[in-house]
Amino acid sequence: MELLAKSNPELSLKEHIDDCLNIQKQLHQLIPNIPVGREDFWDLLSISMICHDLGKAHPEFQKKLKNENNNWWFQRHELLSLPFVWSLTLTPEQKNYISFSIAGHHKDLDKLFGFVSKCYQPKIDFGDDSDGRLNFAEEFEKIDFQKVSNLLDQYPIEISQSQTIKTSINVYDLVKQYKRQSVDLNSYSDDFFIKLLLVGATKQCDHLASAGIKTLNSLDPCDFDYLSDLKSPYLHQIGCLGINGNAILNAPTGSGKTEAAFFWLKNQMDCYGQGRVFYILPFTASINAMFERLNQKIDATPEKVGMVHGKLEEYLEQKFSEDYENPEMDETKRKQLTEEFKTLVTPVKIVTPFQLLKYFFGIKGFEKGLFELTGSYLIFDEIHAYDPRVFAQIIVLLRFVTQKLNAKVLVMTATLPTFMRIQIENAIGDHTFLQAEDSLYDSFNRHRVKLMTGRLRCHLKLIQEKLDVGKKVLVVCNTVAESQYVYKNLKSENKVLIHGSFNSEDRFEKEKQLKEEKTMLLVGTQAIEVSLDIDFDVIFSEPAPLDALIQRFGRINRKREKGICECFVFTERNKNDSFIYPEEEIIRTLDVLKKIELDQDGLIREKELQEMMDFVYPSWNEKEQKIFEDTICILEDFVLNELSPLKYTPESEDQYYEQFKGVKVLPIACSKKYRQYLENNQFVKANGLLIQITEPRFVGMIKNNDIERDYFSYEVKGKETVKDKFVYVIKRRYDPELGLLINEEEYGGKDNIGL
Repeated sequence: MELLAKSNPELSLKEHIDDCLNIQKQLHQLIPNIPVGREDFWDLLSISMICHDLGKAHPEFQKKLKNENNNWWFQRHELLSLPFVWSLTLTPEQKNYISFSIAGHHKDLDKLFGFVSKCYQPKIDFGDDSDGRLNFAEEFEKIDFQKVSNLLDQYPIEISQSQTIKTSINVYDLVKQYKRQSVDLNSYSDDFFIKLLLVGATKQCDHLASAGIKTLNSLDPCDFDYLSDLKSPYLHQIGCLGINGNAILNAPTGSGKTEAAFFWLKNQMDCYGQGRVFYILPFTASINAMFERLNQKIDATPEKVGMVHGKLEEYLEQKFSEDYENPEMDETKRKQLTEEFKTLVTPVKIVTPFQLLKYFFGIKGFEKGLFELTGSYLIFDEIHAYDPRVFAQIIVLLRFVTQKLNAKVLVMTATLPTFMRIQIENAIGDHTFLQAEDSLYDSFNRHRVKLMTGRLRCHLKLIQEKLDVGKKVLVVCNTVAESQYVYKNLKSENKVLIHGSFNSEDRFEKEKQLKEEKTMLLVGTQAIEVSLDIDFDVIFSEPAPLDALIQRFGRINRKREKGICECFVFTERNKNDSFIYPEEEIIRTLDVLKKIELDQDGLIREKELQEMMDFVYPSWNEKEQKIFEDTICILEDFVLNELSPLKYTPESEDQYYEQFKGVKVLPIACSKKYRQYLENNQFVKANGLLIQITEPRFVGMIKNNDIERDYFSYEVKGKETVKDKFVYVIKRRYDPELGLLINEEEYGGKDNIGL
């Protein structure tokens, strides 16, 4: 009888090993630039794949796989694999690396040590006084050595005879040694990187093979063919084709920085070979838009572009429900797609920085992520958008991946203050700085700013006049409530409101509507600043810092076909937006705009933006500077002294997730629809009905009983199981056109919306 590795469906141990070796061979091609000074890294990984599940040959585990009565007693098959490793004809150092990666390919060292302490005798020769615990040597001896030997005869490794294997290690002492080493490991040593990357690669091979993935896609020369379709590429785009290594590109918004990035990427791959690619953007809307854009450019089958962000499953659910006749995506298909978007399958992934930063907090499984970053190519766009804490974390990331993981970095910017650029330059070291030519900046002059006294809401008549003469009008407010007020009081047959208080379904529909280019009025908050591919004639904006205004202006005359377009900025702030933007940044921005209005008749000259940015943002303020410095100090200390393979700490995980302040709530009017989705086991769609509010607002509202905890019961399809799911229900009105109306109470009518 052939040894099994898995059940439901049954998969032989040999088939699983071969699947893992198949992934290993592909990883060798796709991630060739391993930074460790060892020629045999890939051989170590190959042997790890051959041996990692040999402990499953235990007869009781085989019974378990066949759903037969068994006495497996919840043992760990990976520990029973270790004696085979230590019997190989390898050096002790090689055995140690392989054994370490196999021991931890399912559980961390704390859990493994807890297991061996509880379930096995501390010493193999402890005699009969086992205190009710299992004897590891006796358990290992139950394995049919001949079956394992016959299996291993098919691979290029040699093991000792069975009599010497069972005494080859003391598993208790071995795991104890690994646990101690994980604390003392110097994170800048070769030993650290070999263990780190071997653990990450072992987990990648095992997990991808177990998921049934056979092929990892690569970027091929033909995937860059679309670049040749550019009729007259800009000089900075062509310049990127000649850059080897790290680079910073400064070019105007809308000047083809994405194409420039792929010119740079093409040259890196020509020079250094394959590597996984990460295109890093700050916001979910940016990522969704860039994913769709790149998929159109890189027209490959299978798709070469994936993405990862916090709302990925909701996006896929909406996207594929729209694209296919079947209104509901098959659950298995959805899970498969989601995993493929998250894994090594796609060579290009569009992500938020948080998806990469979590690896530096030692989140469980971080070894897989750092392995994927090895020899990778990172493209940062809109890097100006982060607060001091996140920017500091990005600096730590840049320093680590460029200095320790052989990664190459391109940072692209149009509005990056000089003091931030200096931090980036120090982090990435040797680099090329490329600036778009002056003539290009001159050709991008397209906006004329007009400062308006008073508040925006007091000048709705002026805005309405622009709409009445057929102008496509963009209005940007600083708060959701203000945007809702303005939207309700302006008239247009084709108008859209966008802000952060819509559920996923309604937000997706609004973004679809914008793509149809029939919208004459778009009202929104800063949510419209990020990568929405829209082109309007005139903008009216509440006061905001200069970088935010420049992003907003970029949605006006985007294609530069309308001459010079008007950008109205109001000087008086909405009383409720003071917590959004610092007052000093608003004051300095208005000072700059007043000077432009006086000296240049309001014409914004693109080549002067850097000087303007440096005036408004000369440095962090005292509070921001402390946050920046403290964050770098704490995170770098953790990476150097605490980050260790197979060691996970709840404290560091908590520190990572503390950054995401907010609580998701369900508007009371959506309760019926939420229940229906749960009853149909459409959990992604149910979760998409939730809306995030700030933690302080949540605390205040729950104290006033404006938010209540509610339970929804549903039956799990295919199982005779009823589950309860709790959710916070907010007693505020929700309107698909306006979003969550935080100031309008709604205590009844849970079923108003849902059909």
